[in-house]
Amino acid sequence: MASDAMARRAHTSAGRRRPLSSRTGLTVLAVVLSLISVFPVVWMVTSSFKTRATVTDGNLIPREFTFQNFVYVFTEVPFGRYLWNSFFISAVITVAALFFHSMAAYALARLRFPGREKVFGAIFATLLVTIPVVLIPLFLVARQLGLLDSYAGLIIPAIFNAFGIFLLRQFYLGLPKELEEAAIVDGCGHWRVYWNIVLPMSRPILSALAIFFFLANWNAFVWPLVATNNQDLTVIQLGIASFQTQYTSNWNYILAAATVAALPMLVLFFVFQRQIVESIKTSGLK
Repeated sequence: MASDAMARRAHTSAGRRRPLSSRTGLTVLAVVLSLISVFPVVWMVTSSFKTRATVTDGNLIPREFTFQNFVYVFTEVPFGRYLWNSFFISAVITVAALFFHSMAAYALARLRFPGREKVFGAIFATLLVTIPVVLIPLFLVARQLGLLDSYAGLIIPAIFNAFGIFLLRQFYLGLPKELEEAAIVDGCGHWRVYWNIVLPMSRPILSALAIFFFLANWNAFVWPLVATNNQDLTVIQLGIASFQTQYTSNWNYILAAATVAALPMLVLFFVFQRQIVESIKTSGLK
């Protein structure tokens, strides 16, 4: 009897140690991967404070701190204009995309019309099409419409995004239909149901998508490079690229510009990371 009790006790303690050891291993792996991911950002920020002579010395901590790199970036090139262009374009695209995507997703999730699933399948299939495939046709269409070298040419083609429609549709499918049915019984049409009930309940997913859209368009490079030649329309990523071409060996200036461009995105991510995680959980993406 005593030996059986000791055996059961040993088996129980072994079962407890096994999940603990696996959890510890996963924690260590997560910490290592996090450090690997964060190191390039930390190196970029610290190197932006180095002088030209020490920027490639391989040391993480600068031996001489200097702010002249940032002063040079904002005085020698119109970097403030680049920041404004990226902010304006990203903000307008984000607001317009959330408005149109939410309406399309609500229609695909709640309204019944012939070919609804085929329309959704066609929209979802565009996720498989990469930007280089549609770049030349998109350029030709924009040229025919007179959209090149204008804010409209940078904004309108970037509004449609199948990922946003898919994510919002998945979210709307999880909402209880009873609220919408009660509103319809009270005399509300589909527009009032969408505007007064569905849209306020979509704030968590809309907040997360706003971050996704803003980040994607803040980092846009290929389409602005193709669609604009006007220096007044240069976005931040094109500004950094041209800065690197002009000052190939001056990595201290290039890293200072990259740090300024990355700082707003890092702040947005850390402030709204909870909404991003919640949106993935509520959309059914496991």
